[in-house]
Amino acid sequence: MKTKKKKFSFSRLILYIFLIALAVISFVPFYIMLISSTQTNTGLASRLSLIPGTQFLANYHRMMARVNIWTGLKNSILVSTSATVLAAYFGALTAYGFAKFKFKGNGLLFAVVLVALMVPPQLGILGFYRVCRFLNIVDSRWALILPAIATANIVFFIKLYIDSTVPDSLIEAARIDGCGEFKIFNKVILPIIVPSVATMSIFTFITSWNTYLTPLIVLNSEEKYTVPLLTALAKGVYQTDFGAVYVCITMSMLPIMIVFLFCSKYIIGGLTVGSIKG
Repeated sequence: MKTKKKKFSFSRLILYIFLIALAVISFVPFYIMLISSTQTNTGLASRLSLIPGTQFLANYHRMMARVNIWTGLKNSILVSTSATVLAAYFGALTAYGFAKFKFKGNGLLFAVVLVALMVPPQLGILGFYRVCRFLNIVDSRWALILPAIATANIVFFIKLYIDSTVPDSLIEAARIDGCGEFKIFNKVILPIIVPSVATMSIFTFITSWNTYLTPLIVLNSEEKYTVPLLTALAKGVYQTDFGAVYVCITMSMLPIMIVFLFCSKYIIGGLTVGSIKG
């Protein structure tokens, strides 16, 4: 018994060392990004430094002379938050319909959702722009917010979650009590599927925050640009100002890191609870 206990402890030690090493490797790119934002252009071009420099404020002022990162942060927060809220609610509502309403064509429509998961969004960018022109929302933040209502990956993930965690008897009991369909969804279903909704909301927020191509296509006014577009402008015209670019990237990554830091438990919970209950 003592030998088995020693082997178990040794295995756990190896596992901890391996996980710590993975955590360090994962953090290294962010550390290099932070360090690079404090270096001069000459230093960035000539060597890889792991020691903080003293040029952060100088790089920040050069960046602000080209782009207003605070305007970009405001736009990105507005767009990403709005898109996440719409995607979470309407995606969960659609998933609930697919999971619990057995209507003619249910399987066919859900197959369309699955096909949408396999099609790269870049293929539909021309049609998307034409729709935005028809709706007169070109050069408007609405062009980045409204498409979030139809998000195939959210519908797919939450439908599977509902299938595994929400019994039909619960819905029937709510109907017997006189609840309407929207009241059932808002008061009964939504609180149950919060882990899956929170999980997909985090991914949606990060995806919306990092999107570059769609804002580049539909936005024309610089005061409406999101962070990725302003980061591209921060490099300069005739030569790339790496110090300013790294400052811009660092500032743009902080909100995502904060969101992930406080919400990572929902990702783990949302991805594991279905398998535990099953």
